[in-house]
Amino acid sequence: MTSRVGHASRSGAIVLATRNAGKLREMRRILRPLLPGVRLLSLLDFPDAPDADESGRTYAENARIKAVVAASATGLTALADDSGIEVDALDGAPGPRSSRFAGPRADDEDRNRDILRRLAGLPRSRRGASFVCAVAVAAPHGAVRCVTRKCRGAIAEAPRGNDGFGYDPIFIPKGGSRTFGQVTRAEKDAISHRGKALRAAVQATLRAALRVATKGRRPPRPRCPRGSPVAAALTHRPTR
Repeated sequence: MTSRVGHASRSGAIVLATRNAGKLREMRRILRPLLPGVRLLSLLDFPDAPDADESGRTYAENARIKAVVAASATGLTALADDSGIEVDALDGAPGPRSSRFAGPRADDEDRNRDILRRLAGLPRSRRGASFVCAVAVAAPHGAVRCVTRKCRGAIAEAPRGNDGFGYDPIFIPKGGSRTFGQVTRAEKDAISHRGKALRAAVQATLRAALRVATKGRRPPRPRCPRGSPVAAALTHRPTR
């Protein structure tokens, strides 16, 4: 496996199983304050790592597939997410097919335009939707844990805002009036599906590894359950 990261420098690191620039920025922004001292690598650091076949029928299945493939390919603990938007008026679609719903070559603007076209003329009361995110953490030896979280809201009548990515410009979180493309990054991270899922994954799986990754300093509470495979995985050094 060709890597831009030397073996000796990879102790105390995890790999975020994505090459999506927008998702990677957001994951690092949320995780850095939660995992001080842990290097947050990505699949961009492992150009030869294979792309996972997202053949699962649920977010959790796809997140697990991506995490296991990345952990196996890199020899590091891998964190992967799978997310999408579920629109009430479309019977929960696009769901796990959110990135492919408007066609294999569609970009973010195409996907947003497709959703708005399908909801044209519907009042706010019938434009309910949820953002959903599953986060899986896989150790190199095969142990996997997964959490799923949601953010409830509604679809706007037109894209608004220039920040964020994906469906952010057309999603208004519950109780708000601005889309995820208009709110600040801190506001979004506090309530978003991905922010909730990443924080839950850290609490459930990764926190205990901080003692090793930060050279013995006491990690902040709460810690993950004793016996978690991730603490050992974070200090694993591949021999290949």
